[in-house]
Amino acid sequence: MRYRKLGSSDLEVSEISLGSWLTYSGGIEADATRACTEAAFDAGINFFDTANAYGQGAAETAWGEILSARPRDTYILATKVYFPMSDDPADRGLAPAQISKQIDASLTRLRTDHVDLYQAHRFDPSVPIEDTVEAFQKVVEQGKARYLGFSEWTPEQIQAAIDIAGPGLFVSSQPQYSMLWQAPEAEVFGLSAAHDISQIVWSPLAQGVLTGKYKPGQPVPEGSRFASEDMAVSQDLVYNDAILEAVQRLVPLAEEAGMSMPTLALAWVLRRGEVASAITGASRPEQVHANAAASGVELSDDLLTAVDQALGDVPVTEPTLAPAAQPGIKHR
Repeated sequence: MRYRKLGSSDLEVSEISLGSWLTYSGGIEADATRACTEAAFDAGINFFDTANAYGQGAAETAWGEILSARPRDTYILATKVYFPMSDDPADRGLAPAQISKQIDASLTRLRTDHVDLYQAHRFDPSVPIEDTVEAFQKVVEQGKARYLGFSEWTPEQIQAAIDIAGPGLFVSSQPQYSMLWQAPEAEVFGLSAAHDISQIVWSPLAQGVLTGKYKPGQPVPEGSRFASEDMAVSQDLVYNDAILEAVQRLVPLAEEAGMSMPTLALAWVLRRGEVASAITGASRPEQVHANAAASGVELSDDLLTAVDQALGDVPVTEPTLAPAAQPGIKHR
């Protein structure tokens, strides 16, 4: 496993990390969660990404039980705040009171006194950005988080926060990024790099579509993510016949290069120096090890060109608002 520096922080994160979005929030059983987490440590993965909203605390609780058995300095832990945490319409967003309440709740579930990275899961245009920035800075001042990040903010929102607090405010950006979803390359990568903000990307395997296991015109395989009602919630982002046909054109390229489809897809993401880590999901330990094998794999220019040709115009390349993201900025 190779490691990359996370933005302007002193954190060195594994190129492949383990996420818990649809899996450890209830998609798989506790024993499988534990087995995958142990496999991550075995593979050299040191970066674990979760959020309070994953199963409304379930993912954090599961990892709190598992990770708290290990020395705190042996793993880098990230969580997030923004999405609804109950039926109360006020129990969401980035108001200062909500951030203060949710960081404490997250730390309780995670059984730790701090997270290494605390992220705004989306931007909240209903709250003055000055209030949000100050609330996040207070979390760091209190020692409850070492560093701050954001997920799926627009360039305007990123710049507005930096204008208020300076370039050292954030160390990470968490966008969707894969061969099929290249949108952040257009604007977010460059703006972030200019301020020493790394990318930690979600869905680098396009929710498993880039494994090649989903075939056009065929039912989804039993036991796969999209066979589970709980884990197919964002299937429409990455799943249609044109996409599946493009992915099948990648299969012989991977085979000729002597690598698996997941390795090709993850190495493609990691080809960019702006990316510190690719967040992967796994429901079985062998998937963790297979994903980890992509660390350090270099793709030739010829292979990258062939990938581009195989994908054609299927990938999303224009700046695109993420699911649940909102444009706009409110000031005091």
